[in-house]
Amino acid sequence: MTDPIVEYLQWKKQGGELRAKAKQAIEARFRELLTEAVHLAEEYRSDFGVALAPPASVTAFKFKAGAKKAVKKATPVPVAAVPVIKKPDPKTAALEKQLAAARKKLEAAKANGASTKNLEDRVYELEDDLRLATQ
Repeated sequence: MTDPIVEYLQWKKQGGELRAKAKQAIEARFRELLTEAVHLAEEYRSDFGVALAPPASVTAFKFKAGAKKAVKKATPVPVAAVPVIKKPDPKTAALEKQLAAARKKLEAAKANGASTKNLEDRVYELEDDLRLATQ
């Protein structure tokens, strides 16, 4: 008959090793899922212009766009094989639309001989906002 204390110590040692392996595997999978979630959130934001909201039960994880780490690149894809289609930024498009409307109002005010100081200031502000948005 074997000593129960020796058996227990062996079982505890094996359980500890298995526990450590399981802990590492769970942590690695957790990081993979979070990385994938961040990637999906960034893609959603770039495609649709709004942040993707997490479920109400998730409040502990906060992701801030712009805090990107260096990503290892896969094999480069030839430029001719993948056409780059740049989607217009919704903010930039809205600013351009406002600027066009403000310029139209300015020209109409000049034609009528009305005061144009406020309209000129508005055009200047919109041009500056547009310049900053496209940097």
